[in-house]
Amino acid sequence: MPEWLENFSAAYAIAFCAGVYFPKNLRWVLPLGTLLVLDVALNIYYSRNSEGTFHIISFYTAAKLAAFAGIIWLGTRFKPGNSWFKLLGGGLLGALLFYLLTNTASWLFDPGYPKTLPGLIQALTTGLPGFPPTWLFLKNTLLGGGLFTGLFAGAMKLSEAAEEAEEPAEESGEEPVPEEA
Repeated sequence: MPEWLENFSAAYAIAFCAGVYFPKNLRWVLPLGTLLVLDVALNIYYSRNSEGTFHIISFYTAAKLAAFAGIIWLGTRFKPGNSWFKLLGGGLLGALLFYLLTNTASWLFDPGYPKTLPGLIQALTTGLPGFPPTWLFLKNTLLGGGLFTGLFAGAMKLSEAAEEAEEPAEESGEEPVPEEA
């Protein structure tokens, strides 16, 4: 994957919109369960192709799941009836929350970072030498989270509007007249 696409993902928007739109019993289990299964499968796959210590669930996997749980929780603070702009703002806030939580976890657990305020600032801006700067991850996290939240929330708003337009004909008991081509 090209560097400029690292962390450009719909996952942040899916987690946020799950909190907004999914029923209570599905909003946690479906996205977090899917992420957990995928992360375990990827950890197993990559452990077979590398040397070193094998962890089915790494500290980063746990931090990532916690960050996604935070995004879902944030989504529960919003309502489907909120404006598109408010939902977009919530999706962007969720993406920022993910970035801050996962990069802070990297600072805490990665021995490459000094456990000082400058080390935390390094983890949030430039990252470790030899890797792309973490501010690029922030940019792509916000772009992906904003774009996909905007698309998902927009699709939900359009489907709500279409359903409301159909309701008056159903309530009156009249059959809708098909359009002629």
